[in-house]
Amino acid sequence: MASVNKVILIGNCGRDPEVRYLPSGSAVANVSIATTSKRKDKTSGESIEETQWHRVTFFDRLAEIVGEYVKKGRPIYVEGRLVYRKYTDKDGIEKSATDIVATEMQLLGGREGMGGPSGGGDDEGGGQQRRPAPAARPAPAPAASRPASKPSTGFDDMDDDIPF
Repeated sequence: MASVNKVILIGNCGRDPEVRYLPSGSAVANVSIATTSKRKDKTSGESIEETQWHRVTFFDRLAEIVGEYVKKGRPIYVEGRLVYRKYTDKDGIEKSATDIVATEMQLLGGREGMGGPSGGGDDEGGGQQRRPAPAARPAPAPAASRPASKPSTGFDDMDDDIPF
């Protein structure tokens, strides 16, 4: 039987990434991501907000990208897998930790604060920059403008030069 170990997070970075390099030259970046959920208390009816913190580790090129573009407070989308580990702290006490090893990452919330290849700088207004809306597809021609001699099959506008 197949198994799946997949995590998807959308949250805010709690601190700037820590990037370091292994002796092999591979980059490793660590970041904390906060996710917040809201619910209503059954007895009082008031809204309760709960925040969970997640440790996320990025490797190789993804770690370098995270180190360059991710900043504290920035919204981020992460996909990865759970990793459980045990370690002994400096006082000799055995502890366990749950980490997420990221395989995918997407920056969210516009381009503020990014000085990357596009040359975008800080967004002066503090808001998100909007992307242009995708062009609308042209509406199909009305039935009256089609020739009435043959019914439309939906293949009328296809080229006859298909190579197979």
